[in-house]
Amino acid sequence: MSESVRESGRRTSFPVLDRLGELCTTGRDSAAYLWQVPHDAGMRDQISKKLVEIREECGRQNRREMVRIVNELETALQASVSPQQVEILQDGFDRLAKLWQCAKSGLM
Repeated sequence: MSESVRESGRRTSFPVLDRLGELCTTGRDSAAYLWQVPHDAGMRDQISKKLVEIREECGRQNRREMVRIVNELETALQASVSPQQVEILQDGFDRLAKLWQCAKSGLM
């Protein structure tokens, strides 16, 4: 660790994954997999289940801003398979993961 980081007292690690963080991370990985196999119906079902779990966990943690993104992802998941759809899914899970990190780090 460099001296400037130690002196400033800034944390350099990500927060410990809780259930919501784990779901966001695995969802992001699943969406990345769709770039390789875009017509994988089983993976799409898994993503759909993860979105339901994320919605439930957001409700428990009172993360309303994340529920809006989940709604967008559910709509995107129902659209026809395309590179744009996969990109929207990846971007959405990235946004969820970033919001989760901000919430855990105390920024939100």
